[in-house]
Amino acid sequence: MGQKKVVEALVSGGKATAGPPLGPALGPLGVNVMAIVNKINELTHDFSGIKVPVKVIVDVETKDFEIEVGTPPTVALIVKELGIEKGSGKPNVEKVGNLTVEQVKKIAKVRMGKSYAKTLKAAAKEVLGVCVSMGVTVDGKEPKEVQKEIDAGVYDAILRD
Repeated sequence: MGQKKVVEALVSGGKATAGPPLGPALGPLGVNVMAIVNKINELTHDFSGIKVPVKVIVDVETKDFEIEVGTPPTVALIVKELGIEKGSGKPNVEKVGNLTVEQVKKIAKVRMGKSYAKTLKAAAKEVLGVCVSMGVTVDGKEPKEVQKEIDAGVYDAILRD
C-alpha cells in the first residue's frame, strides 16, 4: 500500500460537489474527483439536509480511495427531525419545536456509535440534554422532566436496548 493522503470535510448529505471543500483538496492528488463525490453522495443520501463529516483516504500511488462517513452532530439530527432551520436563540423562553420520545429514540440510535453512552436510555438522555439548549420540548414537556421520567422507568418499553 502506498502513501495515504486524508481529506476531511463537512458536506451536505447527498449534495457534495466537486467545488470546495472537496475539489480543491482532492484535485491535486490526481484522483477522479467526480467518482469520489458521487460515492460520498451515495453514502450520505440518508442525511439529506444535514452537514455530515466525511473522511476521504486516498492512496497517492494507485489513486484508490476509501470514504468514511461520520455521524452528524445531535443538533443537526434534531433540526432535521423537526424540519426547522436552527435551535432557539433563547431556549428558556422561545421553543422551536416538539419531539416525541420515539423521535428522541431514533436520534439516540444514530448517535450511539459516537456517544459514550452505554445504553439507549443514556443516549436518549444525551439527546434530551441537547434539546434543553435548543429550546425543544419532548412530548410537550421540558426535556429535563423527560430525563427524570426515563430514570423513573416511564419509558422502559420504548427505550429498550
